[in-house]
Formats: sequence, C-alpha cells, structure tokens
Amino acid sequence: MATFTFKLPDIGEGITEAEIATWRVAVGDTVKEDQPLVDVLTEKAAVEIPSPMPGKVIELRGEPGDMAAVGGPLVVLEVAGEAESPEGGKRQTAGAEAPRAAAAPKAPEPPAAPQPAAPAPSPPPATATAAARVSPLVPRAEGERPLASPAVRQRARDLGIQLSYVPGSGPAGRITHADLDAFVARRPLSGGGAVNARAKREGVEQIKIIGLRRKIAEAMQRSKQRIPHFAYVEEVDVTELEALRNHLNDNRKPDQAKLTLLPFLVRALVKAVPEHPEVNGTFDDEAGVVYRPAALHVGIAAQTPNGLVVPVVRHAETLDLWQCAAEIKRLAEAARAGKATREELSGSSITISSLGPMGGIVSTPVINAPEVAIVGVNKMIERPMVRNGQVVIRTMMNLSSSFDHRIVDGWNAAEFIQHLKRLFENPATLFMGEG
Repeated sequence: MATFTFKLPDIGEGITEAEIATWRVAVGDTVKEDQPLVDVLTEKAAVEIPSPMPGKVIELRGEPGDMAAVGGPLVVLEVAGEAESPEGGKRQTAGAEAPRAAAAPKAPEPPAAPQPAAPAPSPPPATATAAARVSPLVPRAEGERPLASPAVRQRARDLGIQLSYVPGSGPAGRITHADLDAFVARRPLSGGGAVNARAKREGVEQIKIIGLRRKIAEAMQRSKQRIPHFAYVEEVDVTELEALRNHLNDNRKPDQAKLTLLPFLVRALVKAVPEHPEVNGTFDDEAGVVYRPAALHVGIAAQTPNGLVVPVVRHAETLDLWQCAAEIKRLAEAARAGKATREELSGSSITISSLGPMGGIVSTPVINAPEVAIVGVNKMIERPMVRNGQVVIRTMMNLSSSFDHRIVDGWNAAEFIQHLKRLFENPATLFMGEG
C-alpha cells in the first residue's frame, strides 16, 4: 500500500484559493473514484471536489472555514500500488493510474484483507461514542462541539434539544435527523423518567461562521457599510388582486404553475421600471458608474437550508404571468436543492424580498449590492378600512422597500412605490398594452 496526497485542483477563472465548506468524507472512510470528497466555496460559486482515485482517507488537511490554496494538499489517501511522492502535479496523474494498474493482478487476494480492515477503524469509534451517550443526560466532553448541518441544528432548536446530548451516527460523529428522531423517541424513558423541563441549562454552543453563511454575512456587512439605505413603506389594498389570483389558480391548466404573489409583483416591475429607470441597475461606487440595463433581471431572495441566496429571473419583460411563475418555482427548487448554477445566482438588476406568511407588518430589507433597490413584500391581512364613508373589510399588505440614497432620491423612490401600488390596486392595468 502507498499514500497519495490529493491537491486542490485549479477551479478556473483565476481562483487562487477556496474555502473548505463541508467535508463529504471522514478519516477512515473508503472512497471510490469520482466520489465527492469536499465542497469548497469561492467568491463566485460552491464547487464539489471529487476523488481522483479509489482509496482510504487517512488525513484531511483543514477544517470547515479554512482557506485552501490551489495546488495545496487537501486529502491524503491510502491507495494500492507502489509508493508515490505527493510532490508535483504531473506525478498525481501518474499516481492516479498506478494504483488501478497494481490493483488488477491482486484482485483475488486483497478483497478479503482490505474489506474487514477498511471499515474497522471508523465504525468502532462511532459505536463506542453512541454507547457512551445512550442517555441524553450525558453531555459531550467539555469543548467538544457537536457536528450537525444547519437544518439539523434548526430542528434541534425547534424541539428544544441541546445537541451536546445527542449521539451522532454520521461520519465523524455527525448528528443526523435520524439521530434526533432516536433521541426524541427514547428521551421520556432515559434516566427513569422524562427530562425535567425546568432543569438548569448549562454551556455555550460555539458556531463557526463558515461557507455560505460567511459569504452572506460579508455581503450584508459590505452592503450596510457602503450603501446609505433609504427605506420607504406603503400599504396596498390587494383585495382585487387576490380575487384575480385565486380565480386564475382555480382555472389554471394542469401543466401551469400555481400563482403566488411574486409573479404579479414581477409583472408590476415590468410595467413600472421603464418610467423609473433609476431603480433598475447596479452602482460601481469605486468607478463612479451606474449601469442601467434595458432588460429587467429580477432577483428573488430565497431561503434555503444553507442560507439566503438570490436566484435571478432573467429578461422578466419577455415572460407572461404563467411563464414567470414557472421560472420562479424552478429557480427556487434548484436553489433549495443546491443545484442552482452560477449564472442563475448572479446578474440581477433589482431584487424582491418576501418572507411569505411570516412577512410581518414592516421590514427593512438590505439592498443586494451592487444593486440600488430592493422591494420587500409583507404579509397580507384582512382588516377594516373606510371606503366611500363605509367601513368595509379589505385585504391589505405593506410594501417595505430600500433604496441606495446615493442614486435614488427619496421623491423618486416614493413615486416608484406609488406606481406599484396603483398597479396592484387596479390589477387589470398589469395586462394593458399586451397583444
């Protein structure tokens, strides 16, 4: 057996380093050729790095959040074949072929030896760890941080579970949803009874801000530091718009996507932006240049298990209502699955922010720099309103928007939002002028 040091390959586009986002393997794992080893994050995209050859992981160079240099050591594998120097890029290609060639003639003998040997190092620690933590009242050792994905951590918070008490069955002891299910199932029986809901809580969980979450934090910080935000909030009567939306959904074709409010808002932007071009574009504050495209590329802020991303509906001016709904749905699904491409996550000229049913009364959305405007949608609510001297029940909603005050004056921002308000309150005007 020999060792092979796999180095971070050239990802392209002049990238010299990448952040280690998530390890897909742990020390002791046996990997196949092309099996994902690690997800790395560059300034432009998340990239999955596969293994160049089969082998056993004996060392991982770096922790999530660390920066890895292109050409620097990433993973050390134990492979079949003659010993090979990890130095030099050319030796890596030869090394990738040598283990496969050497493994062929030995096929009848090694399978019996490597198979028990490969799994042996990893399962015992996991088994021992789980056995040592059968009771949810026995925490991890002080300073030992439980490994879990953001989705698992959020679910644990919702369930009121401290992850330090939960044994993990995943690679390197990572806690999975199944581990949470098992913990919840046995919690009432552990320790001779239910966990005391008023028990004193101890400890502080340390969460390193890495990967997409760190990129989001950096982008938000830059936006708030460099852009003087001007917020403007207006209430809108969407009673007729909601009636139209419900009617269209009740009569849609089987192959048509269900209409939410967002396609109507995109349609309103298509109608309003030509009269308010100052809100559609980006500002290069270092060069002192504003770029105002003729096209309308609408970013749709979407929450995913890994954080906030902004897929882009390109050339929204060319889409009808149903096409827009289908594109928003497609992009949202791709973003949540982590399959949205770099092109689908960049190039927006104005962004929509919506918190859906949790939209609240008012919000102050942060501009998606280098754009100059973002339109926020708050929740709809039925409440009494006075119309023609009569108190009537209407469906109301607030638009909470932010503008770059260096580029968009307050008066112009107000005119733009009032234009959207008129379109929403008279939804037939959204479709006037169409052939």
